[in-house]
Amino acid sequence: MIREETVFGPIHSRRLGSSLGINLLPCKGKICNFDCIYCECGWNKDGRDDQVLPTAAEVRSALEDKLSACMLAGTPIDSITFSGDGEPTLNPEFPRIIDDTLELRDAYYPDAKVSVLSNATRVHVPAVAAALKRVDNPILKIDAPTDALVEKINHPAPGFRLERVLEALRGFHGDFVLQTMFLRSPDFDSGSPEVLDGWMDIVRDLRPRRIMVYTIDRPTPALGLEKYTAAEMRTLVQPLLDEGFTIDIKG
Repeated sequence: MIREETVFGPIHSRRLGSSLGINLLPCKGKICNFDCIYCECGWNKDGRDDQVLPTAAEVRSALEDKLSACMLAGTPIDSITFSGDGEPTLNPEFPRIIDDTLELRDAYYPDAKVSVLSNATRVHVPAVAAALKRVDNPILKIDAPTDALVEKINHPAPGFRLERVLEALRGFHGDFVLQTMFLRSPDFDSGSPEVLDGWMDIVRDLRPRRIMVYTIDRPTPALGLEKYTAAEMRTLVQPLLDEGFTIDIKG
C-alpha cells in the first residue's frame, strides 16, 4: 500500500492510538534498503516510478498545515508517526526533520508522542542514531537472529551486517522499542527452536523497554507465507514475559 501524501491520517493504530503519519519517501514510489518478503508496499522493483524525496522544508510545511487543521477541528492525535513507503532514515534530511517535528509537536500537540518505524539498518550512523534517541518511540526492527535468515526474510542491500546493527543498538541502553515479525514459509519458521532461541538471546542482550511482535495481515509480495495467531506468539514469547519483558502481541 503506497502512501500518496507526505503527511496522512490520522488513522487508528492499535499500538499507537490516533496516529498521524509522515512519509519521508516518494509519494508514488518506494525506496528501501530492505526488500522484505512480507512488505505491504510490495517489491522495491515495482515502486521505482517516483524517486523524489520530500525536502525538510516541504515536510515541515505539510506537517504544520495538518497539525493546525487537526487542532482547529478538535481531532485527537496520540502519535506523530514516521511510517511510509520504505525506510525513513534514508531521507538525507532525517535528523533535521525530526527536530522540526519535535518543535511542531510541542507547539500544537504537546502530549502527542513522536514515533519512528525503522528497520534499524542506519542506527550505526551517528546523526541518525542521535535523531532516533530524541524521539519518544524509536521502534526498531529485528526479524531474525542471523545474517543468513535476515537475507531470506528482509533481502537487505549489500553490506548489511546484523552485528553492526546490534552493536549500535547497545548504545541505546534499552531505550527503544523492538519490533519483530513472526511468520512461516517453506524455507524457515520464526518459531523454530533455533531461530526463537537466537532471537531471545538478542532480546536479553539489548533489553528493549518494550517489544512488539506481530504477524502478516495483508497480502504479501512473496507467496507461501503463513501467519501466526496471537495465541501462538504468546506461547513463543512466554519465557520473556516470565522474565519481566513488556511485550505487545498483534495477531
